[in-house]
Amino acid sequence: MISFRFVRFFEEFGIEDVPLVGGKNASLGEMFQKLSEQGVRVPYGFATTADAYKHMLDRANAWDALHAELDDLDPDDVAALARKGKRAREIVYGAGLPDDLAKEIVAAYRVLAEEYGEDVSLAVRSSATAEDLPTASFAGQQETFLNITGSESLLDACRRCFASLFTDRAIHYRIDQGFDHFKVALSIGIMKMVRSDLASSGVMFTIDTESGFNDVVFVTGAYGLGENVVQGAVDPDEFYVHKPTYLAGHRAVLRRLIGDKAVKMVFVEGGTKQTTRNIPTPKADRAHFCITDEDVLELAGYALAIEQHYGRPMDIEWAKDGLDGKLYIVQARPETAASQRCLTTVETYVLEGSGATRDVLAEGRSVGERVAAGVVKRIEHLEHLSDFRPGQVLVADTTTPDWEPVMKNAAAIVTNRGGRTCHAAIIARELGIPAVVGAGDATSKVPNGQVVTVSCVEGDTGRVYRGEVGFHVDRTEVTDLARPHTEIMVNLGNPDLAFKTSFLPNDGVGLARMEFIVSEYIKVHPLALLHPDRVADLEARRTIEQLTRGYSNGAEFFVQRLAEGIGTIAAAFWPKPVVVRMSDFKSNEYASLIGGGGFEPTESNPMIGFRGASRYAHPAYAEGFALECRAMKRVREEIGLSNVVIMLPFVRRVAEADLVLQTMAEHGLRRGQNGLKVYAMCEIPNNVILIDEFAKRFDGFSIGSNDLTQLTLGVDRDSEIVAFDYDERDEGVKEMIRLAVAGCRRNGMHSGLCGQAPSDYPDMAEFLVRAGIDSISLNPDVVVKTTRQVLELERQVVPQQ
Repeated sequence: MISFRFVRFFEEFGIEDVPLVGGKNASLGEMFQKLSEQGVRVPYGFATTADAYKHMLDRANAWDALHAELDDLDPDDVAALARKGKRAREIVYGAGLPDDLAKEIVAAYRVLAEEYGEDVSLAVRSSATAEDLPTASFAGQQETFLNITGSESLLDACRRCFASLFTDRAIHYRIDQGFDHFKVALSIGIMKMVRSDLASSGVMFTIDTESGFNDVVFVTGAYGLGENVVQGAVDPDEFYVHKPTYLAGHRAVLRRLIGDKAVKMVFVEGGTKQTTRNIPTPKADRAHFCITDEDVLELAGYALAIEQHYGRPMDIEWAKDGLDGKLYIVQARPETAASQRCLTTVETYVLEGSGATRDVLAEGRSVGERVAAGVVKRIEHLEHLSDFRPGQVLVADTTTPDWEPVMKNAAAIVTNRGGRTCHAAIIARELGIPAVVGAGDATSKVPNGQVVTVSCVEGDTGRVYRGEVGFHVDRTEVTDLARPHTEIMVNLGNPDLAFKTSFLPNDGVGLARMEFIVSEYIKVHPLALLHPDRVADLEARRTIEQLTRGYSNGAEFFVQRLAEGIGTIAAAFWPKPVVVRMSDFKSNEYASLIGGGGFEPTESNPMIGFRGASRYAHPAYAEGFALECRAMKRVREEIGLSNVVIMLPFVRRVAEADLVLQTMAEHGLRRGQNGLKVYAMCEIPNNVILIDEFAKRFDGFSIGSNDLTQLTLGVDRDSEIVAFDYDERDEGVKEMIRLAVAGCRRNGMHSGLCGQAPSDYPDMAEFLVRAGIDSISLNPDVVVKTTRQVLELERQVVPQQ
């Protein structure tokens, strides 16, 4: 049997062997050795050593020629970089493989053939000794060659792999990172090819890549080979899994977003070599997720095992084999962007002016949570990169690692294609600039040479606005801010902002508005989803059909989307309480949802009409409330987010409270069961007057100062004519609040306030503290300021007894 000098098999090296086999291979060997018993599946293979690379260049006497090309190279001279990089690659490829090295590679190949069969195909992957490190990770520096079969093809792929150590992007990156070209070596990983061309593949992170939120696994995927996801050639599917509830035994996907997946990369036979190309994805496949929930959960388990082993957030590539149907991990490296942010300062970019006045040129996935303005420079071909100037907004169909030299000088990046784990997104995060990826038609809709503003601070959707839109940056220091006795909670309706908002100092969410999720994520009236045949508007029916495509029916669409929205907020603040208010649309607002007109009455004053609890057991909406209950049950029991507290709005009478609580119990939401707490909004004078009776039925009251003010003063807050009479600080309103807080204390139940008043008026916060309220829920922008104010008040004030 041959004695290997230049080859090591995966079981023979681990993460400590980066100098021997490079970062990528060292990690593969580490996982193969240490994590296989935990079920993490890694394809078997071997690696050439760093000494093999040096041995090749020594035998060819190639060092002096390489020095002549690379010494004193100016990496910012794009033309010189391209010329000298090309020559360096020719030198290495021309060196060939020494006979002894070639024999070892072929012999190791035979070992894989014995393991997997003579027809095994191979992935040939580069692994430099200065990549995939905790402080230096740059995707795609060198080349990968896939589906290689036969000894001759394998040896040629190895020569091309060695040469790719001197791609233009790798040369530039090493200079930026301070690595010496001649102290970096290249190892080649040769492993069983996972036939994801026949299935799907993607990238996952053990941290949210946008916010740095650490309690989720973020999985992306698309059909075909993974290159499309990494390089941003497709808009992939996205999935989130909540780590704490997964580790507690729950098995549910927290959130999912279907991507366009317009193309997929497959292999094409061509002469003696096999090449890849993108082909259109069938429409039926595009309408479905590329992997099942079971696949997502299996991948999440792999991700958690890998993260626990390495002790840090990880960036992981996965692939599903279309032949054996199994999932494999094909790469894992430290995540180097989101995990290294400073979390002692919360930095928030805020657009100024009204959104109605802004002209949107393009929309896509937002990356970077920042805003930037600049002159558009559209780049259509690699050879035009030298025309790019620092401070411009780079607009392109997609980007590749070859673009990195100019990307670092861009004010922002906009691409037609790609998802939030594509090359452009990864580099934008590393550079700290905003990017809008997957914008579809940005290269035609965003005018070249004109000033635009790129905004990535409005949730998952990134926008490109015409002209320069004003913005400012709010910086909030949150280090060691003490917690006051009065709990400071957050008002939040938008799940897209939940992860970032969770970094604010807080005691949970005092008001999560279901209405935002219904209007923005579902868009359709729940009864129209249940009874599309009763929707008279044909256009509305077509829209409903389009939105629910891929779901078993309209009811499942509503329940899943609502559960995902609520679950995202609850996961962001886990295990702190998240108080979710059941739907509180008024009839005119429900009617404005898609298909809603035919299911709603026409009321002269919807503000005090068919809204809140009065709808829930009423025959006109009972089916819709049943869907809401199903979603809440899914969040608490299937996903495992038992920190969710249910809150009923606008409960007019005690008998109505009894009826709704009984209805909830019939739908599997019984107060006290599985720790379920049920709160009521205290926003009607009758709630205050009969608080001792209401207290027998609920676990807490959240005072809605907006409606309580309206009904105490008899002022319609929607009427501009009498708006001057609407004031939460009126003594009568304050007395109502004081009585409510006292009643809660008397009955041993939680008292909170979730209206607008303390966010707008600091003196209202002082009044609430003096009254002895348990919690105040605020808009995120005033949380820190009010927390400091309350801390100071509590030093001075003893709450009234």
